[in-house]
Amino acid sequence: MARVPLPPFECRYTGSLLAGVDEVGRGPLIGAVVTAAVILDPDRPIAGLADSKKLSEKRRNALYEQILDQALAWSIGRCEAREIDELNIYQATMLAMERAVCGLAIPPEYVLVDGNRCPKWHWPSEPVIKGDSRVEAISAASILAKVTRDREMEALEERFPGFGLAQHKGYPTPVHLEALRRLGATPEHRRSFRPVQEVSQQVGAFSGGPAIESEPVFRTDLFEDID
Repeated sequence: MARVPLPPFECRYTGSLLAGVDEVGRGPLIGAVVTAAVILDPDRPIAGLADSKKLSEKRRNALYEQILDQALAWSIGRCEAREIDELNIYQATMLAMERAVCGLAIPPEYVLVDGNRCPKWHWPSEPVIKGDSRVEAISAASILAKVTRDREMEALEERFPGFGLAQHKGYPTPVHLEALRRLGATPEHRRSFRPVQEVSQQVGAFSGGPAIESEPVFRTDLFEDID
């Protein structure tokens, strides 16, 4: 049975200082969760904004440059793997979103967040289900966050060759899991995620990089059906 598309989103805020916020990277086993906040310029519209996952890499990269050039304000927020392990992935994502909004050069009057909940912060805000395909500012944020994180995975592949990070972007694909079992966990892997925990206990640290300093025990916090 085909899903009924959601209706166009109608925002209660009608001003121009509206920030859209989205995240990328809750599901991967390695690296930061990356968020972005964007305030678009109504006088400089950007054609073709959409959910970043539905765009080709070439189109995402082109829109990424347009957003940086034409948005009134934009900011990237993040929580690193160690913070994810300390906080859990949900709390780390909320903190990264707050960091992104705090980093905007122009304070927003209202914030729309992709998903079903907002962080506990002082900005008037509301969540938008499937907001990355229903709100242009959230679409722009999703593009900035995804391009940023994808490029970071490409850089990590150079530091830790053999994991295929440039291809699967850190998600728990069979290629990634096999490389983990063969090579061990790098310092950038999320040690609170079960596949990394298991490999750390059985194989240890990545032999081609610096050893991880300690072996703390963290809560396991794997989401189901996450991006």
